[in-house]
Amino acid sequence: MDRLQRLTESAGLERMLSVKVGLYAVLALAAVALVVKILNDKRGRSRTWLTSRPRSPDPENTSTNINDFVEKRTKPTERPPGTWQPSSFKRPTAPPLPNWSVTDSKPLPYRPFRHGPNHITMGLRTMHWDEWIGLDNHYLRFHTDKARRIAERGAKCCKTDASDPRVWDGAVELLEDLAAYLPERYPSMFTKTVVGVDNVVTNESFNVRDLTMNGVTEDPMQLSARLIQDDLAIMFEREDGQYYLSAGAILLAGFWRLEDKFGMPLSLIHTSGDVPGFKQKLEKGMMNFFRRVQPEKPVLRNNYFLQVDDDLAWSNSIGSEDSTVEGELGWFTAEKNRAIQHHHFRSERQSLRRLPRSGGVVFTIRTYFLPVTEIAEEDYVPGRLAEAVRSWGDDVAKYKGRERYGEVLLEYLDRKHEEQVARGLKVEREEDEVRGYPY
Repeated sequence: MDRLQRLTESAGLERMLSVKVGLYAVLALAAVALVVKILNDKRGRSRTWLTSRPRSPDPENTSTNINDFVEKRTKPTERPPGTWQPSSFKRPTAPPLPNWSVTDSKPLPYRPFRHGPNHITMGLRTMHWDEWIGLDNHYLRFHTDKARRIAERGAKCCKTDASDPRVWDGAVELLEDLAAYLPERYPSMFTKTVVGVDNVVTNESFNVRDLTMNGVTEDPMQLSARLIQDDLAIMFEREDGQYYLSAGAILLAGFWRLEDKFGMPLSLIHTSGDVPGFKQKLEKGMMNFFRRVQPEKPVLRNNYFLQVDDDLAWSNSIGSEDSTVEGELGWFTAEKNRAIQHHHFRSERQSLRRLPRSGGVVFTIRTYFLPVTEIAEEDYVPGRLAEAVRSWGDDVAKYKGRERYGEVLLEYLDRKHEEQVARGLKVEREEDEVRGYPY
């Protein structure tokens, strides 16, 4: 009997031990998995900035062209030219941008230039809806400059073709969407109201229904321009299949004037501006893209220029903005080889989307404007920019005015690159380990 009791107790102990061992084993495996996850997360965080930010293809130094983009990412349309059936598409609600501040959030450092040979392309990429409008701590400067330009130049900078109901409706549609998007994305600055939106930082109240700002009636494109840092343009298709610049708020463009381009078809806008390679490499693909682009598939692109003065709104070095004499404006008027302190890097981030109700194709054109001496302090930037500038073909170099500033600019960039290498910068690491566009 005692033996039987000892056997029973032994079996119970074994079962108890078996349960404990199994529990300990599960806990040990969980602990190992947690440690592995922490280590992987730590390693991943060291490279997060390379993968979590959108990459920005260079409009000049990549072999991807607009014809490839159109064929792969858009579908042909059978609708008659100049017509549009309103779409039921609704823009996804934008989540609030975490920790955004009108005083502390710095501009995104777009550096859309690369090593290697020059290629002419639009450099399109897909846009996430959350990224449609970017605001930062340069907002108040841009807002002040825009308000001044509106007061000084009015309809020369902001205009909507009221003779075409589609165009007017498109301009209002854009304003409506901005009034909806901005409180979603930047709730600390914009508050949605029954009639529109309020900017609580600038104390401006926008009535979208009555097209007023603080009670004063304005053009809908002008109202949209006051809300954001971007310039704006809307193109509408006519029966000839061409897209015409029919509404715009071009206040900080630097090198072109809305009054010169207003009412022009897309092709003439580019050829009149001597855009390099447009007829040969861009026109067909661009026309197909505009014809096919759908409301649910917006895109982004970037470009860049050099400027030898510090005027964000209009580059006075190429001549007077008010010049009316043909041949008076151009890089040929700029002082040659000004000191590097006058050189500025001008980058544009452009979004393109079709408005679902009116069918207009709207551009947002956000300019980033910094002294070359500032961006040249960034690792790898002076060497990469110098190689990009040297790689421009004759047509691109003429278009971007290299002859007027190239000697001073390249001497400075080369010297800054040599200084970076001398202090230990590993040039061979840039391509695979460091570079992440648009940064």
